[in-house]
Amino acid sequence: MKFSDSLACATVPSALGPIVLAATDVALVGLWFDGQRHQPDGSRWHQAREHPVLALASAQIGDYLAGQRSQFALPLSLAGGSAFEQAVWRALQDIPRGGSCSYGALAAAIGRPRAARAVGAAVGRNPLGIIVPCHRVLGTGGALTGYAGGLARKVALLQLEGAAFAPSPTFGQPGLHSLAPGPAL
Repeated sequence: MKFSDSLACATVPSALGPIVLAATDVALVGLWFDGQRHQPDGSRWHQAREHPVLALASAQIGDYLAGQRSQFALPLSLAGGSAFEQAVWRALQDIPRGGSCSYGALAAAIGRPRAARAVGAAVGRNPLGIIVPCHRVLGTGGALTGYAGGLARKVALLQLEGAAFAPSPTFGQPGLHSLAPGPAL
């Protein structure tokens, strides 16, 4: 994925660790937990915490993580991905809060039922974590699988949304920061 050097960015604190936001003049193009896999090098982006899109995204993410927002109303751009990746990312947006789906079901939803592995790769490269809810994709039978932002964050996001998932025998709970859900808007 390639991103322009002229993006505006801001790093905002959250209950799950620092979040890096990136935007063009008109749309949010990135949301990553700082240091997560597939996070692009933003060293050439200019810091602009007061940028209108970044300020709106920061406020909505804060509300979401506090349990006060269930949907996002942000201008988004998925143009940084291939046509296949964009199809996967659009399909992720159809998974409702509190719901989940498997990689195979997501592959079938985009008309590529034999492409579960490729779908998994595209999910992992999602540039708009949380907002484009890749954390809602689980393994067969609801098993926890990888998450570019870390499994502890995936668990916290699923718990916040009230989603059901199967505990993983290899994923321990120490250090897990749970988010207490509040009223949804």
